[in-house]
Amino acid sequence: MAPESDVEIAVIGGGVVGCAVTLALARRGFPVALVEAELALGASGTNSGILHTAFDSIPGDLETELILASVARRDRLLEALAIPVLRCGALMRPFDDSQRAAVAAVPAVARRNGVTVVERDGGGLEIPAEAITDPVVYTLALAAEAERHGAGLRTRFRVESIKADGSGLRVGSASGATVRCSVAINCAGLEADSIARLRRDESFSIYPRKGEFLVFDPPSGVELNQILMPVHTKRTRGVLVFPTIDGKIVAGPTAVDLEDKRDWSVRASAREEIVSKAAALYPPLAAAQPVFAYAGLRPAGRGVNYLIGPAGTGSRLVNVAAVRSTGLSGSLGIAEHVTSIVGSLGVALAPEAPLEGGPVPQPDRPWWRRTAEYRASVAP
Repeated sequence: MAPESDVEIAVIGGGVVGCAVTLALARRGFPVALVEAELALGASGTNSGILHTAFDSIPGDLETELILASVARRDRLLEALAIPVLRCGALMRPFDDSQRAAVAAVPAVARRNGVTVVERDGGGLEIPAEAITDPVVYTLALAAEAERHGAGLRTRFRVESIKADGSGLRVGSASGATVRCSVAINCAGLEADSIARLRRDESFSIYPRKGEFLVFDPPSGVELNQILMPVHTKRTRGVLVFPTIDGKIVAGPTAVDLEDKRDWSVRASAREEIVSKAAALYPPLAAAQPVFAYAGLRPAGRGVNYLIGPAGTGSRLVNVAAVRSTGLSGSLGIAEHVTSIVGSLGVALAPEAPLEGGPVPQPDRPWWRRTAEYRASVAP
Protein backbone atom coordinates (compact mmCIF):
# COMPACT_ATOMS: atom_id res chain seq x y z
CA MET A 1 0.00 0.00 0.00
CA ALA A 2 1.28 3.48 -0.85
CA PRO A 3 2.35 5.50 2.21
CA GLU A 4 -0.03 8.05 3.75
CA SER A 5 0.65 10.67 6.41
CA ASP A 6 -1.39 13.22 8.33
CA VAL A 7 -0.07 16.75 8.91
CA GLU A 8 -1.51 20.13 9.68
CA ILE A 9 -0.01 21.74 6.59
CA ALA A 10 1.41 20.41 3.31
CA VAL A 11 3.74 22.65 1.33
CA ILE A 12 3.88 21.77 -2.36
CA GLY A 13 7.16 22.68 -4.07
CA GLY A 14 10.81 22.32 -3.08
CA GLY A 15 12.24 25.60 -4.35
CA VAL A 16 13.53 28.38 -2.14
CA VAL A 17 10.05 29.76 -1.45
CA GLY A 18 8.58 26.36 -0.55
CA CYS A 19 11.54 25.58 1.73
CA ALA A 20 11.32 28.99 3.41
CA VAL A 21 7.58 28.57 3.99
CA THR A 22 8.11 25.08 5.41
CA LEU A 23 10.76 26.36 7.81
CA ALA A 24 8.64 29.30 8.97
CA LEU A 25 5.71 27.00 9.73
CA ALA A 26 7.84 24.32 11.38
CA ARG A 27 9.42 26.93 13.69
CA ARG A 28 5.90 27.63 14.97
CA GLY A 29 5.32 24.02 15.89
CA PHE A 30 3.06 23.08 13.00
CA PRO A 31 3.11 19.47 11.85
CA VAL A 32 4.17 20.28 8.29
CA ALA A 33 5.35 18.24 5.32
CA LEU A 34 7.17 19.52 2.25
CA VAL A 35 6.22 17.47 -0.80
CA GLU A 36 8.41 18.01 -3.83
CA ALA A 37 9.39 16.44 -7.11
CA GLU A 38 12.79 18.13 -7.55
CA LEU A 39 14.38 19.81 -4.53
CA ALA A 40 16.26 22.97 -5.61
CA LEU A 41 16.31 21.81 -9.24
CA GLY A 42 13.88 24.32 -10.72
CA ALA A 43 14.02 28.11 -10.87
CA SER A 44 15.79 28.25 -7.50
CA GLY A 45 18.63 26.10 -8.77
CA THR A 46 19.35 28.51 -11.61
CA ASN A 47 18.86 31.75 -9.72
CA SER A 48 21.72 34.25 -9.93
CA GLY A 49 22.28 34.02 -6.19
CA ILE A 50 21.98 37.79 -5.78
CA LEU A 51 20.38 38.86 -2.51
CA HIS A 52 18.61 42.07 -3.44
CA THR A 53 17.80 44.90 -1.05
CA ALA A 54 14.76 46.36 -2.91
CA PHE A 55 16.73 49.59 -3.42
CA ASP A 56 14.87 50.31 -6.67
CA SER A 57 11.63 48.37 -6.12
CA ILE A 58 8.28 50.15 -6.28
CA PRO A 59 7.51 51.48 -2.77
CA GLY A 60 4.42 49.91 -1.27
CA ASP A 61 4.18 46.98 -3.69
CA LEU A 62 3.73 43.59 -2.07
CA GLU A 63 6.92 42.35 -3.75
CA THR A 64 8.86 45.29 -2.28
CA GLU A 65 7.41 44.88 1.20
CA LEU A 66 8.23 41.17 1.28
CA ILE A 67 11.80 41.70 0.07
CA LEU A 68 12.27 44.32 2.80
CA ALA A 69 10.78 41.94 5.38
CA SER A 70 13.20 39.29 4.13
CA VAL A 71 16.17 41.66 4.45
CA ALA A 72 15.24 42.28 8.09
CA ARG A 73 15.53 38.54 8.83
CA ARG A 74 18.28 37.58 6.41
CA ASP A 75 21.53 38.24 8.29
CA ARG A 76 20.39 36.31 11.34
CA LEU A 77 19.48 33.32 9.18
CA LEU A 78 22.68 33.43 7.10
CA GLU A 79 24.76 33.41 10.27
CA ALA A 80 22.73 30.76 12.13
CA LEU A 81 22.72 28.33 9.19
CA ALA A 82 26.30 29.14 8.11
CA ILE A 83 25.14 29.87 4.55
CA PRO A 84 27.98 31.24 2.40
CA VAL A 85 27.59 34.90 1.46
CA LEU A 86 29.74 37.36 -0.45
CA ARG A 87 29.04 40.88 0.80
CA CYS A 88 30.35 42.67 -2.27
CA GLY A 89 27.82 45.43 -2.92
CA ALA A 90 26.67 46.57 -6.34
CA LEU A 91 27.40 49.38 -8.78
CA MET A 92 24.96 50.81 -11.31
CA ARG A 93 26.49 53.08 -13.96
CA PRO A 94 24.61 55.02 -16.67
CA PHE A 95 25.97 55.21 -20.22
CA ASP A 96 23.87 58.01 -21.72
CA ASP A 97 21.71 60.96 -20.68
CA SER A 98 18.47 58.98 -20.49
CA GLN A 99 20.12 56.40 -18.27
CA ARG A 100 21.62 59.14 -16.10
CA ALA A 101 18.14 60.52 -15.52
CA ALA A 102 16.86 57.05 -14.62
CA VAL A 103 19.69 56.41 -12.15
CA ALA A 104 19.28 59.89 -10.64
CA ALA A 105 15.70 58.95 -9.69
CA VAL A 106 16.74 55.82 -7.78
CA PRO A 107 18.05 57.38 -4.53
CA ALA A 108 14.62 58.82 -3.73
CA VAL A 109 13.08 55.37 -4.18
CA ALA A 110 15.81 53.78 -2.07
CA ARG A 111 15.19 56.27 0.75
CA ARG A 112 11.48 55.48 0.75
CA ASN A 113 12.38 51.79 1.03
CA GLY A 114 14.92 52.46 3.78
CA VAL A 115 17.88 51.23 1.71
CA THR A 116 21.25 53.01 1.79
CA VAL A 117 22.74 53.97 -1.58
CA VAL A 118 25.77 56.12 -2.35
CA GLU A 119 25.82 58.52 -5.30
CA ARG A 120 29.13 58.64 -7.18
CA ASP A 121 30.72 61.09 -9.61
CA GLY A 122 29.55 60.62 -13.18
CA GLY A 123 26.06 59.60 -12.12
CA GLY A 124 26.97 56.14 -10.80
CA LEU A 125 25.22 54.60 -7.82
CA GLU A 126 26.59 52.14 -5.28
CA ILE A 127 24.35 49.84 -3.26
CA PRO A 128 26.58 48.56 -0.43
CA ALA A 129 24.22 45.93 1.00
CA GLU A 130 23.64 43.92 -2.19
CA ALA A 131 25.22 40.49 -1.75
CA ILE A 132 25.74 37.08 -3.37
CA THR A 133 25.04 33.60 -2.05
CA ASP A 134 24.92 30.06 -3.41
CA PRO A 135 21.19 29.68 -4.21
CA VAL A 136 21.27 25.88 -4.06
CA VAL A 137 23.03 25.78 -0.68
CA TYR A 138 20.64 28.48 0.55
CA THR A 139 17.61 26.42 -0.47
CA LEU A 140 18.97 23.13 0.88
CA ALA A 141 19.93 24.83 4.15
CA LEU A 142 16.33 26.02 4.62
CA ALA A 143 15.06 22.49 4.00
CA ALA A 144 17.57 20.98 6.44
CA GLU A 145 16.68 23.50 9.14
CA ALA A 146 12.97 22.79 8.60
CA GLU A 147 13.67 19.10 9.18
CA ARG A 148 15.53 19.94 12.40
CA HIS A 149 12.34 21.67 13.54
CA GLY A 150 10.28 18.56 12.84
CA ALA A 151 9.10 19.09 9.27
CA GLY A 152 8.73 16.04 7.06
CA LEU A 153 10.35 15.99 3.63
CA ARG A 154 8.67 13.81 0.99
CA THR A 155 10.99 13.66 -2.02
CA ARG A 156 10.07 12.51 -5.54
CA PHE A 157 6.48 13.35 -4.65
CA ARG A 158 4.96 14.70 -7.86
CA VAL A 159 1.49 15.99 -6.98
CA GLU A 160 -1.27 14.87 -9.33
CA SER A 161 -4.42 15.33 -7.19
CA ILE A 162 -5.76 17.52 -4.39
CA LYS A 163 -9.15 16.38 -3.13
CA ALA A 164 -11.43 17.49 -0.34
CA ASP A 165 -11.17 15.20 2.69
CA GLY A 166 -13.64 16.17 5.39
CA SER A 167 -12.61 19.62 6.62
CA GLY A 168 -9.20 19.33 4.96
CA LEU A 169 -7.45 18.09 1.84
CA ARG A 170 -5.84 14.91 0.57
CA VAL A 171 -2.76 15.56 -1.61
CA GLY A 172 -1.94 12.62 -3.87
CA SER A 173 1.20 11.82 -5.83
CA ALA A 174 1.77 10.07 -9.14
CA SER A 175 3.18 7.10 -7.22
CA GLY A 176 0.04 6.72 -5.11
CA ALA A 177 1.44 8.22 -1.90
CA THR A 178 -0.85 10.69 -0.12
CA VAL A 179 -0.67 13.40 2.51
CA ARG A 180 -3.77 14.47 4.41
CA CYS A 181 -3.70 18.04 5.69
CA SER A 182 -5.83 20.90 6.95
CA VAL A 183 -4.19 23.43 4.62
CA ALA A 184 -2.04 23.03 1.49
CA ILE A 185 0.37 25.75 0.35
CA ASN A 186 1.00 25.89 -3.40
CA CYS A 187 4.65 26.92 -3.92
CA ALA A 188 5.06 24.94 -7.13
CA GLY A 189 6.80 27.63 -9.20
CA LEU A 190 6.39 26.94 -12.91
CA GLU A 191 3.62 24.46 -12.16
CA ALA A 192 1.72 26.62 -9.66
CA ASP A 193 -1.12 27.14 -12.13
CA SER A 194 -1.38 23.39 -12.74
CA ILE A 195 -1.55 22.75 -8.98
CA ALA A 196 -4.24 25.44 -8.56
CA ARG A 197 -6.33 23.81 -11.28
CA LEU A 198 -6.44 20.61 -9.24
CA ARG A 199 -8.76 22.60 -6.94
CA ARG A 200 -10.62 24.19 -9.88
CA ASP A 201 -8.81 27.52 -9.54
CA GLU A 202 -8.23 28.92 -13.04
CA SER A 203 -7.73 32.53 -11.95
CA PHE A 204 -4.11 32.78 -13.10
CA SER A 205 -1.58 31.21 -15.45
CA ILE A 206 2.19 30.88 -15.34
CA TYR A 207 4.57 31.02 -18.29
CA PRO A 208 8.34 30.51 -18.32
CA ARG A 209 10.63 33.49 -18.85
CA LYS A 210 13.98 32.06 -19.88
CA GLY A 211 17.11 33.66 -18.51
CA GLU A 212 20.38 32.47 -20.05
CA PHE A 213 23.75 32.93 -18.33
CA LEU A 214 27.41 32.56 -19.25
CA VAL A 215 30.05 31.53 -16.68
CA PHE A 216 33.65 32.75 -17.00
CA ASP A 217 36.94 32.22 -15.28
CA PRO A 218 38.14 35.67 -14.19
CA PRO A 219 40.02 37.22 -17.15
CA SER A 220 43.75 37.51 -16.33
CA GLY A 221 43.00 35.82 -13.01
CA VAL A 222 41.65 39.02 -11.45
CA GLU A 223 38.52 38.37 -9.41
CA LEU A 224 35.52 40.66 -9.76
CA ASN A 225 34.73 42.27 -6.41
CA GLN A 226 31.34 43.87 -7.08
CA ILE A 227 28.00 43.22 -8.77
CA LEU A 228 27.78 45.34 -11.92
CA MET A 229 24.22 46.34 -12.80
CA PRO A 230 22.76 47.90 -15.93
CA VAL A 231 20.00 50.48 -15.69
CA HIS A 232 16.83 48.47 -15.23
CA THR A 233 13.73 48.59 -17.44
CA LYS A 234 10.10 47.88 -16.57
CA ARG A 235 10.35 44.41 -18.12
CA THR A 236 13.74 43.19 -16.96
CA ARG A 237 16.77 43.97 -14.83
CA GLY A 238 18.88 43.40 -17.92
CA VAL A 239 22.24 41.67 -18.25
CA LEU A 240 24.33 41.86 -15.08
CA VAL A 241 27.91 40.84 -14.39
CA PHE A 242 28.55 39.38 -10.95
CA PRO A 243 31.00 37.24 -8.98
CA THR A 244 30.13 33.84 -7.52
CA ILE A 245 30.98 32.29 -4.18
CA ASP A 246 33.39 29.91 -5.94
CA GLY A 247 35.35 32.65 -7.72
CA LYS A 248 33.76 32.62 -11.18
CA ILE A 249 32.17 35.52 -13.04
CA VAL A 250 28.64 35.20 -14.42
CA ALA A 251 27.01 37.38 -17.07
CA GLY A 252 23.28 37.37 -17.77
CA PRO A 253 20.41 36.86 -17.86
CA THR A 254 18.55 37.24 -21.10
CA ALA A 255 14.75 37.47 -20.91
CA VAL A 256 12.95 35.28 -23.44
CA ASP A 257 9.24 34.61 -22.94
CA LEU A 258 8.27 31.02 -23.75
CA GLU A 259 5.34 28.63 -23.63
CA ASP A 260 7.27 25.39 -23.11
CA LYS A 261 8.00 24.87 -19.40
CA ARG A 262 10.52 22.14 -20.26
CA ASP A 263 12.78 24.20 -22.50
CA TRP A 264 15.91 24.73 -20.38
CA SER A 265 18.21 24.96 -23.41
CA VAL A 266 20.61 27.81 -24.13
CA ARG A 267 20.00 29.39 -27.53
CA ALA A 268 22.87 29.66 -30.00
CA SER A 269 22.36 33.43 -30.15
CA ALA A 270 22.53 33.88 -26.37
CA ARG A 271 26.30 34.24 -26.20
CA GLU A 272 26.44 37.22 -28.56
CA GLU A 273 23.45 38.87 -26.86
CA ILE A 274 24.99 38.53 -23.42
CA VAL A 275 28.61 39.37 -24.17
CA SER A 276 27.78 42.52 -26.11
CA LYS A 277 25.93 43.90 -23.08
CA ALA A 278 28.19 42.42 -20.39
CA ALA A 279 31.35 43.86 -21.96
CA ALA A 280 29.90 47.36 -21.66
CA LEU A 281 29.77 46.81 -17.90
CA TYR A 282 33.02 44.85 -17.64
CA PRO A 283 35.28 45.24 -20.71
CA PRO A 284 37.60 42.27 -19.88
CA LEU A 285 34.73 39.93 -20.84
CA ALA A 286 34.80 41.10 -24.47
CA ALA A 287 37.59 38.67 -25.37
CA ALA A 288 36.93 36.04 -22.68
CA GLN A 289 35.69 32.53 -23.46
CA PRO A 290 32.86 31.18 -21.27
CA VAL A 291 33.53 27.91 -19.46
CA PHE A 292 29.84 27.07 -19.06
CA ALA A 293 26.37 28.23 -20.07
CA TYR A 294 23.01 27.54 -18.47
CA ALA A 295 19.42 28.70 -18.54
CA GLY A 296 16.85 29.24 -15.83
CA LEU A 297 13.09 29.47 -16.23
CA ARG A 298 11.42 32.10 -14.08
CA PRO A 299 7.74 31.48 -13.24
CA ALA A 300 6.18 34.67 -14.59
CA GLY A 301 2.48 35.36 -14.17
CA ARG A 302 0.31 36.63 -17.00
CA GLY A 303 -0.66 40.06 -15.74
CA VAL A 304 0.07 39.21 -12.11
CA ASN A 305 3.12 39.32 -9.86
CA TYR A 306 3.49 37.92 -6.33
CA LEU A 307 0.05 36.32 -6.29
CA ILE A 308 -0.20 35.15 -2.67
CA GLY A 309 -3.46 34.20 -0.94
CA PRO A 310 -6.22 31.59 -0.60
CA ALA A 311 -7.36 30.03 -3.87
CA GLY A 312 -10.96 31.09 -3.23
CA THR A 313 -13.53 31.82 -0.56
CA GLY A 314 -13.34 29.10 2.06
CA SER A 315 -10.47 27.39 0.25
CA ARG A 316 -7.91 25.36 2.18
CA LEU A 317 -5.38 25.85 -0.66
CA VAL A 318 -3.12 28.91 -0.49
CA ASN A 319 -1.41 29.98 -3.71
CA VAL A 320 2.10 31.42 -3.64
CA ALA A 321 2.55 32.05 -7.34
CA ALA A 322 4.08 34.34 -9.98
CA VAL A 323 7.17 34.91 -7.82
CA ARG A 324 9.75 35.71 -10.45
CA SER A 325 13.46 36.49 -10.19
CA THR A 326 13.24 37.98 -6.70
CA GLY A 327 12.06 34.73 -5.10
CA LEU A 328 15.42 34.13 -3.43
CA SER A 329 15.60 37.69 -2.13
CA GLY A 330 12.01 37.74 -0.89
CA SER A 331 11.68 34.16 0.35
CA LEU A 332 11.88 34.86 4.08
CA GLY A 333 9.37 37.69 3.87
CA ILE A 334 7.07 35.57 1.71
CA ALA A 335 7.24 32.83 4.32
CA GLU A 336 6.17 35.19 7.12
CA HIS A 337 3.34 36.54 4.97
CA VAL A 338 2.11 33.02 4.23
CA THR A 339 2.30 32.16 7.93
CA SER A 340 -0.03 35.05 8.72
CA ILE A 341 -2.44 33.86 6.01
CA VAL A 342 -2.42 30.36 7.53
CA GLY A 343 -3.26 31.94 10.88
CA SER A 344 -6.23 33.74 9.32
CA LEU A 345 -7.57 30.33 8.22
CA GLY A 346 -7.94 29.32 11.86
CA VAL A 347 -4.65 27.49 12.41
CA ALA A 348 -3.24 28.56 15.79
CA LEU A 349 0.19 30.23 15.67
CA ALA A 350 2.71 29.22 18.31
CA PRO A 351 5.69 31.42 19.28
CA GLU A 352 8.57 31.22 16.82
CA ALA A 353 11.29 28.78 17.92
CA PRO A 354 14.91 29.94 17.56
CA LEU A 355 17.01 28.75 14.65
CA GLU A 356 19.10 25.71 15.53
CA GLY A 357 21.71 25.54 12.76
CA GLY A 358 23.60 22.45 11.67
CA PRO A 359 25.83 21.07 8.94
CA VAL A 360 25.87 23.16 5.76
CA PRO A 361 24.66 21.14 2.75
CA GLN A 362 27.48 20.48 0.30
CA PRO A 363 26.24 19.78 -3.26
CA ASP A 364 28.63 17.76 -5.38
CA ARG A 365 28.83 20.45 -8.11
CA PRO A 366 28.70 24.25 -8.25
CA TRP A 367 25.14 25.56 -8.33
CA TRP A 368 25.59 27.00 -11.83
CA ARG A 369 26.44 23.51 -13.17
CA ARG A 370 24.21 21.26 -11.05
CA THR A 371 20.77 22.17 -12.37
CA ALA A 372 21.87 22.59 -15.98
CA GLU A 373 23.41 19.13 -16.06
CA TYR A 374 20.37 17.64 -14.38
CA ARG A 375 18.06 19.25 -16.92
CA ALA A 376 20.20 17.96 -19.77
CA SER A 377 19.95 14.45 -18.35
CA VAL A 378 16.13 14.49 -18.23
CA ALA A 379 15.47 16.53 -21.39
CA PRO A 380 12.56 15.10 -23.42
